[in-house]
Amino acid sequence: MVPAGQEITTPCPTKCHCAEISLCLARLSIHFSTAESPVTEPLPHCQAAETLADDQLPAGFRFGSTACGIKPSGRPDLSVIVADRDAVAAGVYTRNQVVAAPVTWCRGLTPTDRFRAVVTNSGNANACTGPQGEQDTAQMAAEVAQRIDCEDRQVLVMSTGVIGHPLPMDKVVTGIDAAVAGADHSASAFRDVATAFCTTDQYTKMHCTTAKLSAGTIKIAAIAKGAGMIQPDMATLLSVVVTDAALPIAAAQKVIADAAAASLNRISVDGHMSTNDTLLLLARNEGTACSDAEDLSVLTDGIAEALIDLGKMIVADGEGATHVLCLQVDGASDDASADVIARAVGNSPLVKTAIKGNDPNWGRIVSAAGYAGPKIDVAKTSLSIDGVAIYESGAPVSFDAATLSGSMKSASDVHIHLTVGDGPGQSRFWASDLTEAYVSFNSEYTT
Repeated sequence: MVPAGQEITTPCPTKCHCAEISLCLARLSIHFSTAESPVTEPLPHCQAAETLADDQLPAGFRFGSTACGIKPSGRPDLSVIVADRDAVAAGVYTRNQVVAAPVTWCRGLTPTDRFRAVVTNSGNANACTGPQGEQDTAQMAAEVAQRIDCEDRQVLVMSTGVIGHPLPMDKVVTGIDAAVAGADHSASAFRDVATAFCTTDQYTKMHCTTAKLSAGTIKIAAIAKGAGMIQPDMATLLSVVVTDAALPIAAAQKVIADAAAASLNRISVDGHMSTNDTLLLLARNEGTACSDAEDLSVLTDGIAEALIDLGKMIVADGEGATHVLCLQVDGASDDASADVIARAVGNSPLVKTAIKGNDPNWGRIVSAAGYAGPKIDVAKTSLSIDGVAIYESGAPVSFDAATLSGSMKSASDVHIHLTVGDGPGQSRFWASDLTEAYVSFNSEYTT
């Protein structure tokens, strides 16, 4: 445990050289009672957010947010994204058997080509709240629908925060009124929505990019939140991607599922799958059309690029994290086997703590690969950390452990390359290390 009053200095996970944030554990109880970040100042943005311009956002969407009082700190905790007209929406959700009411609501409505809005609250997960939680979710949708003149079932709902507490619906309704009334198409409004998503996050997370289709260039803008309870398998993780590409329903569902498989489903902070994981793709019904399979592939890659960037931010912002484990597994019998091995290594507490201690402990990594399940060829298993070979063809090799440990200590990313045979299977995976601060966050306070 880190003693009360000891400060942890956390660098910006996107390496954009924004100001470092000092976290004082003695103040955590104020915020973690409702799953808030321990940072007491306004949440900083990454460089991409600071330089975001209005014309980088896809047309056809408005963004609004407010602080309605779910969080005692007074931070923003409610937001809306409103489509100007009926749009396409597709979603990928948690595979946890215990799901929050908003997940059930969204699953029943997506994919759709009649989407009009998504409303999100943070600070309260509305999970394990029984029939009341279902009623509150439906009411949130109805309140938004009334204000934008659409049907309740055209509004999606997301929630994130502490599990098991009913929503303060009087505050939520007031917040919806303010968020819808103030919604506009601006970079500042988009940034504010990203802020309103956050719970224990120390940074807002967003990414904007473009993709060139056969009929023209389309825009992609994505936001996400997450720092703990993270191992999506579509953690608590919420993400929304908006684009001005014109997509049919079936194509939209495949695009977001494939993009998730290549990105957010390859990250882990603590191996704990949330009740609320939701990833939504919102696409205009008019605009540049994805006319063929090649266009869909380009769009999928563009969205995956945005989500990989967001996923890395989430891992770097993992509760108490000091390193990001960047895992590459090669040589497995197939990609699925490589993925299982990568997850076993990335989720191993012994591997995570070794990385926290800047210990190039090849034994922990190799043994995790061995118990993962898929067959490996021990005689053809090799391992390097940050480009330094430490285990080759089933045996350790001589290397300067002190020098490698020093380079690990000075770097925020630790690159682990593991070869387990000569098969075609490969996988990438990103995970955070495991620190005393993570234990303190999650043992002393409710999150």
